[in-house]
Amino acid sequence: MDITELILDDHHEQRRLFAILEQIDRANTGALEALWGRLATFLELHAAAEEEVFYPALLQVGLAAHRAAGVEAETVDAIHDHNDIRDAVAEVARHQVGTDEWYAAVAAANLANSDHMAEEEREGLTDFRRLASLQRRHDLAVAFAAYQARNYTGVQPVDKDPEEYVREAEEGRAPSGGGSLSIGSLKRN
Repeated sequence: MDITELILDDHHEQRRLFAILEQIDRANTGALEALWGRLATFLELHAAAEEEVFYPALLQVGLAAHRAAGVEAETVDAIHDHNDIRDAVAEVARHQVGTDEWYAAVAAANLANSDHMAEEEREGLTDFRRLASLQRRHDLAVAFAAYQARNYTGVQPVDKDPEEYVREAEEGRAPSGGGSLSIGSLKRN
């Protein structure tokens, strides 16, 4: 098991759910609402799990490899992207399901999420596979899966200050707005 593969699996599921939304008749608001509810919850849970487990580890391995500037910039950008995705999801909730405005808001959420996933797949996940040992990636996969399992009903969306998040994660503290990072035992490569 590898955390980068779990993240990629989540990305695939997000793409699949957005594609399903596009194929449901707009008059079937019950199905649209149910599917969007599942997707919105999943987007936030995925972001929260990355913020809890993956990004602190990415920062730690980057620091150990003397690549702090690169992984710091990637992480700042990723946290900013998560905030944009949260804002896009909140915008969907402001519109009646099935309306043109609702579809436009869903499309904006899809675009924000798709841009984030593509960048993360090109940069953060690639860097992590290069810098982290297989055992570390396995240990983090267990932590990531357990976090999602413990929070399967969803987590409260909370925007984070990207620079503060990075600073606190590098210091081994829980970033503001989050829970305990529990990364002390994971600081090894």
